[in-house]
Amino acid sequence: MTREAKIVAGVILITVPSIQYGGYFLLTLLMNRTIGYMDNPLRQNFFRAGHAHAGVIVLLSLICQIVADHAILPLWLLRSVRIGVPLAAILLPLGFFLSVATPDATSPSRTVFLIYVGAIILAVSVVTLGIGLLRSA
Repeated sequence: MTREAKIVAGVILITVPSIQYGGYFLLTLLMNRTIGYMDNPLRQNFFRAGHAHAGVIVLLSLICQIVADHAILPLWLLRSVRIGVPLAAILLPLGFFLSVATPDATSPSRTVFLIYVGAIILAVSVVTLGIGLLRSA
């Protein structure tokens, strides 16, 4: 594992407690009925999706750090991929959470665009990494 992969993977692992806190936060919303979380299916679904995307994409980010060491890509592109996947792990959940931040939200706010930005960054990053790996085969 290269030094760069170790550094980025270390930073990614340090973010895991924030995902754990998100799970705790969701649990408190489920247990505390006075907040109105259970009365808003849109908010429930968006919060659930945000939490799930954060966890899954963080795991994918760690895998990408390891396999990126074996990809044949220009250095600037390899660094973009190393940062792109974890960046998507931030932007996607942020879009899900912020777009229904108010308890009475009936539709997502404009911050829903963060979901699309994160999804595009994720797609470009993993396809680029996949191409770099195929080039090394």
